[in-house]
This record gives sequence, structure tokens and C-alpha cells, in this order.
Amino acid sequence: MQVRAEHISKHYASMAALDDVSLTVGSGELVALLGPSGSGKTTLLRTIAGLEMPDSGTVYYNDQDTSQMRIQDRGVGFVFQHYALFKHMKVMDNIAFGLRARKKNKPNETEIKRRVMELLDLVQLSGLEGRFPSQLSGGQRQRVALARALAIEPSVLLLDEPFGALDARVRKDLRRWLREIHERTGHTTLFVTHDQEEALELADRVVVMSKGKIEQSATPDEIYDTPATPFVFSFIGESSVIPVAVGNGRATLDERLIDLDVGTLPDGPAQLYLRPEDVAMVTDGGPGIPGLVVSTRRIGGMRRVTIECGLARHRIEFDAPAEIPIANSQRLQVRVIGGRVYGAGSEGYETEKLAGSATSDFKWAKAEGWLDR
Repeated sequence: MQVRAEHISKHYASMAALDDVSLTVGSGELVALLGPSGSGKTTLLRTIAGLEMPDSGTVYYNDQDTSQMRIQDRGVGFVFQHYALFKHMKVMDNIAFGLRARKKNKPNETEIKRRVMELLDLVQLSGLEGRFPSQLSGGQRQRVALARALAIEPSVLLLDEPFGALDARVRKDLRRWLREIHERTGHTTLFVTHDQEEALELADRVVVMSKGKIEQSATPDEIYDTPATPFVFSFIGESSVIPVAVGNGRATLDERLIDLDVGTLPDGPAQLYLRPEDVAMVTDGGPGIPGLVVSTRRIGGMRRVTIECGLARHRIEFDAPAEIPIANSQRLQVRVIGGRVYGAGSEGYETEKLAGSATSDFKWAKAEGWLDR
């Protein structure tokens, strides 16, 4: 089933939780709503489910307007962050609840039991149907919650931060498991998360939200490699930001020329956004950014290095092989091998479009003295 939200707005007092949001989820697609707290992602999910009524706009299931549809008639399976299992019911009864509550097309008990046992096998909980929720681990409870949502054979599966209450190891295991479940069942699925790794690993498409609006909707690769706005760049992964000035198609830092492709940016202030992988240490004696090491920390097989550069001591992070000795207060040079430049907008540059790529090295004029304290 296709889900389509058109021009959805929702206000709480004077705050806009959703501001003219439109989104289409294709049939069988797995889509992640990603954003910080207060971005509107849960409000959008609840509006699609029918748990919230929008101030304006319409939600369609295929081409059917759901405005006058009762929640129980929408065919939605909803999984809450904190499971919402019935504590006094055993696993069997929790999963069977939606089937037994049906007034139309209610299956008999033999069919209900068959369906529950089938789902227990699907979520890898066979043999635990006689336990109470208190006798299960957090990961097992979340699997029961998902099995309960699937029991009614929903047209749409909605999950609100389904792994948020679990520890990191269990979350990682359940992410892989949920993707496998999706591939086997093919449900149209929309899930909310603030965990970027979770969104990028699980989803066919990631919808990044901020302040009640959609910043970008794209594949995980596109979200990471070609972020549409500074907000998306800074929210996905780790980043460093260097203020630069654009004039006559060139970029400068502290009035020193940078050989940098700025695309069609207008003259004025701009920002260069860099991920650690966009920066490399200069080891061949070529041009680069001179910097002073202020910290290093071990991350797996690499060493994350932070340097200060420029008159304002802007900070840049990059990764170096762990076997290369790098010490605090060491002077070195780095070279930019990627990154994105955005022009100045009205709200922290968040409204500007992608301008260009930093595809060439920085070439600094008269860099001596920049690190003087």
C-alpha cells in the first residue's frame, strides 16, 4: 500500500510541530524519519497512523482519504518505543490481542493460535508463548510488540523509535533482524529514529526532518554523500565547519586565497563543511593547511586528530592511521580532498542549497604566523 501525506500542518499552541509537510511512501518501501528531538518526526508518524489529527492537510492510503477513517479500519500496525505490552497477559495473549478484538472477520481460536505460533517463529521466540513480559529481555519484548503489530496483517507498519530503549549491542542485532523481516514480509514500513546509523543501515530511503519541515528525502548514500543543506551535513556523521568568504568566484579565509570550487555561490560569507574523511595529512611536502594538534583519540584502527588552524583557530578533525605517531602541540599540515560549501542564509545557513564541492587542495598564501599565539 502507498502512503501519501499532503501539506500536513500541526500546531501545539504557538509551536509548529509540522509545517506544510508532504511525503510519499511507496508500496513495500522501508522509510526512516530521522531528526533531532522536536523535529516533528513522531508527530508525522502519529498523524499518518490516525493518532493525531492535522490542523490542515490530508493523509491518503493509496488514493483513499483517511480523514473520516477510524483508526481500527486503517489496517495499521503500530510499534511503540516502550513496547506497550499488557503486563498481565502472556506472550501468546499479547500477540493474539488484535485478532481477538476484531468485530469483523474474527478468526477462530484454532486459527489465532496457528497465526501466533507462526509469528513467534518469524520473530525467533518459539517456545516463549507461555511467558509474561516481565520474564523477557528488552529485545525479546520488542520482538513480541512487533509480532503483535504483524498479527493483524497490516497494510502499513509504523514504528516509533522501536529500539530506543535498548542497549547498543541489542539495537544492532535487532536492526539486522528487522531488515530481514521486512524483506520477507514486504510491508510498507515507516519508522522514526534519532539514530543516524540506524536510519542509514536499515532504510531504503531516509527523510531528514528539522523544525517541522523535511530537509531532504533521499537514499542513504545520497543523504551522506550529497547533503542538500548544512543541517543535513552536520546532522549526518561528524563534521567540521570553516567560515570562508566568497568573492569573484573565489573563496578566502582570513583574506588568504583558497583554491576552491565554489560553484555559483554569490559573493559574501559562506561555510566549508568537512567530514574527517574529507581531510588528509600532508606527507609529501605539498601544499596544505598548517595546523596545531590539540587532541587525538583512538577510534578502532584509526586515530581521530583535531587541529587548530587560521587566525581564529578554527578546528578541523581528520583520521590518520593509528600507527603514525601524532602528539598534542605537534605542527602539521592537512589537505582537503572533499567537502561541501554552502552560502549564508537567514537561519544559520540552513536554508541555502548545495553550492559545490571542495575537490582541490587548499593553497594558502603566506600561511606563516597563523598559529602564533
